[in-house]
Amino acid sequence: MHNFDFEASASFARSLDAADILRSYRDRFYLPMKEDGSPFIYLCGNSLGLQPRQTKSAIEQELEDWKNLGVEGHLHAKNPWLPYHEFLTNAMAKVVGAKPEEVVVMNTLTANLHFMMVSFYRPEGKRKKILIESDAFPSDKYAAESQIKMHGLNPKECLIELKPREGEVCLRMEDIQQCIEEQGEEIALILFGNTNYYTGQYFDTHKITTWGHAKGCKVGFDCAHAVGNMDLQLHDSGCDFAVWCNYKYLNAGPGGMGGAFVHERHLANPDIIRCEGWWGHNKETRFQMRDPFDPIPTVEAWQLSNPPIFAMVCVWASLKIFEEVGMKNLREKAIRLTSYLEFLVNSMGEDVVRIVTPSDPMQRGSQLSIQVINADRTVYDRVTEAGVIADWREPDVIRVAPTALYNSYEDVYRFYEILRESI
Repeated sequence: MHNFDFEASASFARSLDAADILRSYRDRFYLPMKEDGSPFIYLCGNSLGLQPRQTKSAIEQELEDWKNLGVEGHLHAKNPWLPYHEFLTNAMAKVVGAKPEEVVVMNTLTANLHFMMVSFYRPEGKRKKILIESDAFPSDKYAAESQIKMHGLNPKECLIELKPREGEVCLRMEDIQQCIEEQGEEIALILFGNTNYYTGQYFDTHKITTWGHAKGCKVGFDCAHAVGNMDLQLHDSGCDFAVWCNYKYLNAGPGGMGGAFVHERHLANPDIIRCEGWWGHNKETRFQMRDPFDPIPTVEAWQLSNPPIFAMVCVWASLKIFEEVGMKNLREKAIRLTSYLEFLVNSMGEDVVRIVTPSDPMQRGSQLSIQVINADRTVYDRVTEAGVIADWREPDVIRVAPTALYNSYEDVYRFYEILRESI
């Protein structure tokens, strides 16, 4: 646990900013501006990250190469398009804590989830079920249900939705363990959003994977709300696969490309079932066109098509910033920044607001979900009108995510003042 000595004052918030070794990175992003020319307080990086200033020139470089080189840009562009996805691999692997051969930037999140379930949800005998959170992100639930149907099975019988205890919002780890222990022999796949989109609760990937593997289950994670936010260490967790989007904390733009991880123990398995396409074929013989499929001996074998360069540019532009900063520094600031917001919100009293996100920094990322007691959306509307960009979830929760790369401690303090006045 972390113990911080905080004060609820603007001068104290400014003193924290003055001591922040990452404060200059705020200037590397475009902040949404109000009509009076001042920036909004942007606390919605958990939904869509801000645009890095270097993204535009990076896209313009590819436009110039397309204009001047046409198809020759695949080999002769400043950043040749043929191996373009490889430029992102090392940086992406560092962000998620994996080996380069285990990580690829491709497709979008739910598409990648489907492709991974083709490989890792293989119901057989009595082992047919998928275990998810009851409040999983809807797209994850829809994907799981449709995969169950594709095998001719009934989601009502084969989808286990694990609910929190009566009167609680977050799942307890011991309840997850008990469910796996009791039903594990019937579970083919455990699929968790390892940081829950609604509560902000982070689930220990190593523990869940260990429990699942002990019962013979495959284990995968949707890391949409964790990538660029939590210190994931996917390889060491031992999970079979993970997928994510890059447009939240990774700042890759609306609808930006996703990523996928497959643990190295699966990469050399010749019998693994997957959807296959030409971009997963041996790079040395890919353009001979008539050879049978020869998979690349990395997660790249799960690629189908040549990558959309302009979408990939945005991921790479942001990853360059992550390379500079490092996840360790980002995580240290995120813990302090989020803890300061927690301190301020809690000072308002539980009869006014209640934070449903776990208070332990090791069980959450940069998001706090704030339940406004006996209130409706009009409170959120007043917060918005006062210059805050956050997120409302029915029936009574405001989600805010102070993001370490571009949010300041003063942002957090000003939000607290606005929330207090709006209530």
